[in-house]
Amino acid sequence: MVQISSNLSQAAKGDGEAAAAATLLASKGATSLERKKRHLQCVVTGLVILFGLWLTTTIIIILIIAPYCRGRNLLGRHSLPPPSLNQNVLTYSETDAHRLHAYREWVKNMDKKEIECGIDCLFYSLDAPNLSLLVEKQTQAPPEPSSASAKLPSGQCEDVPLSERFDCLPSASPNQEECVARGCCWKEVLEVPKRKKPFPAPRIHQPTHGFSQDVPLNIPFCYYPKDYHGYHFTNLTPSDMGYQGYMSRKSASGYSGDVDTLYFEVRMETDTRIRIKITDSSQTRWETPLPVVPVVNKSSATLPLYKFKARLNDGTFTVSRDSTDLPLFSTEGAAPLTYSDQFLQLSTILPSHFIYGLGEHLDGLLLDTFWTRRVLWNLDQIPEPGKNLYGSHPFYLAMEPSGEAHGVFLLNSNAMDIVLQPLPALTYRVIGGVLDLYVFLGPTPSDVVRQYTEVVGRPFLPPYWSLGYHQCRFGYGSTNRTREVWQRTRNAGIPFDTQWNDIDYMKDHNDFTISSDTYKNLPQLVQDIHKAGMHYVPIFDPGVSASEAPGTYPPWDEGLHLGVFVRNHTNQPFIGKVWNPVSTAWPDFTHPLGTYYWSRQMERFHNTLPYDGAWIDMNEPSNFWSGGPKGCLHNNLEHPPFLPAVEGGSLYYHTLCMSARHHVGNHYNVHNLFGLTEAISTNVALQVVRAKRPFVISRSTFPGQGVYGGHWTGDVWSDWFNMWQSIAGILNFNMFGVPMVGADICGFNGNTTTNLCMRWMQLGAFYPFSRNHNTDDAVDQDPVALGERVVRASRKALIQRYTLLPYLYTLFFNAHMTGEPVARPLFFQFPEDEKTYSVDTQFLWGSALMIVPVLREHITKVEAYLPQGMWYEWYGGGMVKEEEGEGSYITLPAPYDTIPLLILGGNILPTHVPGNTTKQSRELGHGLVIAPDKKGEARGQLYWDDGDSLDPVSSQSFSHMLFKSESGVLRVMCSTRGYTGPLNLRYITILNVPQNATQVVVADKTAQNYDYDPGNKVLTIKELDQPLMQNFTVIWKF
Repeated sequence: MVQISSNLSQAAKGDGEAAAAATLLASKGATSLERKKRHLQCVVTGLVILFGLWLTTTIIIILIIAPYCRGRNLLGRHSLPPPSLNQNVLTYSETDAHRLHAYREWVKNMDKKEIECGIDCLFYSLDAPNLSLLVEKQTQAPPEPSSASAKLPSGQCEDVPLSERFDCLPSASPNQEECVARGCCWKEVLEVPKRKKPFPAPRIHQPTHGFSQDVPLNIPFCYYPKDYHGYHFTNLTPSDMGYQGYMSRKSASGYSGDVDTLYFEVRMETDTRIRIKITDSSQTRWETPLPVVPVVNKSSATLPLYKFKARLNDGTFTVSRDSTDLPLFSTEGAAPLTYSDQFLQLSTILPSHFIYGLGEHLDGLLLDTFWTRRVLWNLDQIPEPGKNLYGSHPFYLAMEPSGEAHGVFLLNSNAMDIVLQPLPALTYRVIGGVLDLYVFLGPTPSDVVRQYTEVVGRPFLPPYWSLGYHQCRFGYGSTNRTREVWQRTRNAGIPFDTQWNDIDYMKDHNDFTISSDTYKNLPQLVQDIHKAGMHYVPIFDPGVSASEAPGTYPPWDEGLHLGVFVRNHTNQPFIGKVWNPVSTAWPDFTHPLGTYYWSRQMERFHNTLPYDGAWIDMNEPSNFWSGGPKGCLHNNLEHPPFLPAVEGGSLYYHTLCMSARHHVGNHYNVHNLFGLTEAISTNVALQVVRAKRPFVISRSTFPGQGVYGGHWTGDVWSDWFNMWQSIAGILNFNMFGVPMVGADICGFNGNTTTNLCMRWMQLGAFYPFSRNHNTDDAVDQDPVALGERVVRASRKALIQRYTLLPYLYTLFFNAHMTGEPVARPLFFQFPEDEKTYSVDTQFLWGSALMIVPVLREHITKVEAYLPQGMWYEWYGGGMVKEEEGEGSYITLPAPYDTIPLLILGGNILPTHVPGNTTKQSRELGHGLVIAPDKKGEARGQLYWDDGDSLDPVSSQSFSHMLFKSESGVLRVMCSTRGYTGPLNLRYITILNVPQNATQVVVADKTAQNYDYDPGNKVLTIKELDQPLMQNFTVIWKF
């Protein structure tokens, strides 16, 4: 415009031609201006159109992606979906702690750049830090959920209730497209329904570490339609053992390597046991060689308690109880059978919500069927709720509405998820092996465990000394310090049998060595321990140092020479790292020379340090690296198509690579067996080295562990929550056939307190395996270190234990012979009382003794549930509850120095005079406590041997006495007289005696010394010297 104005000014001074030219120029300038205006308008219009197109496209993309993202699992398998776009979270019942955990998991995944979910991730990242909003309800109506049900026949999706949804896409990131491609239903769940009864047992404490419950599963968005079937029977015909036939695949699983034809076999092995095995009909697959199950070539079933039914067209089958027609294991109406190379799925409808087992986990006794998951994959992991731990036991026991019980065992060593849902139903998702299923018909809970241990093996008979109290800690630091704790515990008059040492006794943490700096006098201490009639147990880790110079460390040299180490994919020893200074190699205990190698090392070390038992740790196996020095290969073993919800997000997390090679197979298959194979080799080695009864305590376990050793529950935290949860752990392992079990008394990790340790020592006095142990960076927690209150409570509780050791030993004998649990839940004794089904704050020794620990701080009385029967107080013998009426809750006094103990009427308990060691106690004589029922009758038994010799049962070097009391007469009958040592009866205590006796006759001789307590109605006959290996009677007259 400036240029145009100047030209016009010049035109006014010139001639006409110049003026005409100026006029023309002005006209052209105006035209150019209009063109520029129009050009600018076009540009703006174009930009508006482009912006509109961009905005429209973005909205379309959001509409397409948003449902997809909401269906994906951003926070780990089956956890909460991301928030919706209004920045508020759908209504769920989980706690802030769980959501914080979920957010941390999301951040961790973002760091790994593993999430590709679209626009919802942005909103989640903005919303997640605002944790105060995470429990608010949604303020706007949510969008309508998408559904793929229209692609399926009417009713196939709509008629499936939430509780009956079986996950069709159990992957980390389910989405609608993949779901529909599998022929499944997709429908989002906008609100979790309320839990229906039965509720799990109420939590008396919340965990101070980890989270308040197993990580909850979402109700599946992708689920199987109503009539979806994976296989059908092509034929099923009777066989000598039951039935056999083939199954053909009807639909693809969505996983690679689907098996088209399966071999299906039903073996009716006994009247109470039926076995169902499903295998690939054309190829051999991995089958776990342990435990060694009985081979049954001819059925012994004549009157089976079960019926078997199969539906040929849909490939489902049912095992039901014959007397009630109740389905016990039924795939009808459950998720379809899936059988691919690395993903096997089998579901069953459960007959009730009362289900137990499926360990090892830190959890209550009664399992929660409200969308929970159990992960079985052995891992060195501090016990916290919701995490896979040291052992894998795919066995469960279930109570039925009738009060009868059954059990189910899946014989499979591969990693697996087991999902429980509120139908109720259970789903196995296994990543290898075969489906080899046992169903046990009971009908009592104890019968179920008997039948289960008949398959996996009966528990070992422990040496008598191992039933005493054990003292240990990680980090005594020296022989002198170990001696100091050992001596002060004895000086305090606390019954005490076995001193232990952790890895700090070793040189550089190397197995089969002793530190010459701090523990050079350890052999002398062990000699002194033996002179005191006590015993000593050191720790042995499976990994040996792989960096020692040739000729300086025999465990490494001999392992190389014999070729017994686990090998990597190049056939060289697999190298990892545990406590050893530089690197670690692991013996392959499945190798033909593995036990020979291990026995040589233990024998050589025993010549230097004459230990009495073996504590085997870190045998999941644990590895401070995840895999080898460079990690693991990238293949389908290390990264299977389906990954169970294992801690750490990979199978090789803190363990060996899955491609590592054992003699019997790759680590992918053998991993869960490693601890069991080490326990077997250690058991054999101890028999060779000591020529006495072996005693092995292992951290890692698998079915069959109880045959070779016991278990402690690992590195539990020192808090009231873990003290309470230890009861469920002890009871579960008794169901698993591992009765020699205990938790670290007073806790392992963290600092205990005086009040906590005082009450935990009282509870721990009644663990089958009773040991105080803690970590190296915590306070001393042996009783003397914590003061007189703990000493007094510990001494009193352990005196009761040592008094009852003959009863406890007899229970272990029964477990060894029949598989009966030693420590039992209340419902084992009272299966028709449903109120006992969820009790995990009390437990029983056998059928006679109830333990009621104090599980809260600053409490001096406890409420106990007493089922129907006559119950007596242990300390004074007075009656607490009479027979009449149903079970009831009763408040019991529990002073700080006392743990309440009760006796059930109808039992006779063998005891002995308690000494400060088991050796001393055995020499002081026996007693009997008679607690009659309402009929005035009672029964009991006593097993006795020398306590340490190998296999006394086979050699008949034991004695067995039966006791029966009725109408004022006790009859003692000795059925076996193989024990040659002294065995005399010193006293008899008779409860509920209405008045003092006028005469007492023992073995036809009048007894002169007896007392009567009229307040408690207790008659005590004293100062006897009656041989128990004679048949005799005791009569008390009024």
